[in-house]
Amino acid sequence: MRGTREPGGDHHPVPVDGATRGATWIALATSGGTMVCCALPALLVSIGAGAALAGLVSAVPQIVWLSEHKALVFTIAVGALALAGAMQWRARRLPCPADPRLAAACSRARRFSLGVYALAVGFTALGAFFAFVAPRLA
Repeated sequence: MRGTREPGGDHHPVPVDGATRGATWIALATSGGTMVCCALPALLVSIGAGAALAGLVSAVPQIVWLSEHKALVFTIAVGALALAGAMQWRARRLPCPADPRLAAACSRARRFSLGVYALAVGFTALGAFFAFVAPRLA
């Protein structure tokens, strides 16, 4: 977190990594799209739940569009991951407030944001495996 000078001269911490958290959540959402387009259908078929997949596709037909445009889905997801990763990297050494309670909150927020980012990377990797690698293994 970074501080700014208020007119009264007091030093108030202002969060600067809100954009980093936002980009990380966007990356997680786009990574979720890769899971829905590719990993979920493969999982359902592999456990013998093809009828459940058919019911899901009839209830949410957008899944078919995601599957048909998986290259676009992955391009957007990887772009969001790259942006969030760059922002995570930039924010890794930004100063936290001097107040111990605020510094602890700052550190927790950074760890949480990094965990969400790692989850998004994992989702995208799993989705990419089912979209591009697994079909070639069969």
